Amino acid sequence: MIFRAKANKALDRAEDPRETLDYSYQKQLELLQKVRRGVADVATSRKRLELQLNQLQQQSSKLEDQGRKALALGREDLAREALSRRAALQQQVTDLETQHATLQGEEEKLTLAAQRLQAKVDAFRTKKETIKATYTAAQAQTRIGEAFSGISEEMGDVGLAIQRAEDKTAQLQARAGAIDELLASGALDDQSGMHKDDIQAELDRLSGGTDVELELQRMKAELAGGSSSSQQAIEGGNGQSQSQQQPQDTPRFDKQ
Repeated sequence: MIFRAKANKALDRAEDPRETLDYSYQKQLELLQKVRRGVADVATSRKRLELQLNQLQQQSSKLEDQGRKALALGREDLAREALSRRAALQQQVTDLETQHATLQGEEEKLTLAAQRLQAKVDAFRTKKETIKATYTAAQAQTRIGEAFSGISEEMGDVGLAIQRAEDKTAQLQARAGAIDELLASGALDDQSGMHKDDIQAELDRLSGGTDVELELQRMKAELAGGSSSSQQAIEGGNGQSQSQQQPQDTPRFDKQ
């Protein structure tokens, strides 16, 4: 019972109502085709009986004419034989007429049944297409609703993937923040030597500022010393030029 229940549940989950309707419609078409074939067979048999009846009636008429001619010629024995054969043929005609009437009745019944079955098949086809369209629309609407609500299998997998990514991102961010705090507090040593705490950074800044000030003072002193030397050199040069030019300015007296 458990196995049958599970098998029934699996079949119900795998069943597609549209495929079932198409299969049922195909079976009805096959049944309609068989009924039409039966009507054709009955009609063929009826037609064959009609041909036999025509032949028997023609023979019966011929025997009747032959009996009349034999009786006219005084051959009563031939006329009696012809009429005997005609009576046997007439019995066959009567039997064939009975069979013909039976076949004709069966043909009418099968024709009526085929017409009714055709009407049912047409109605079933219309209803089938309507149900299939409704089922397809409901299925699409259900999938859209599941997608929006996030309860579908695909969207559920996507939601779980997003949740895992967010959790890992938050975990990495928390780990990075904790490491930065531990490095800043000195609880962890920076093996690369690149990370400095706040106190060391302040000391480096002050030291760097002092070095800059000292360098600036040295440059000012050099510039100031250079300016004094240049002034003295300029003044010394002017004195020498004046002493050299003074003999040339002394007037000369020619001897008479």
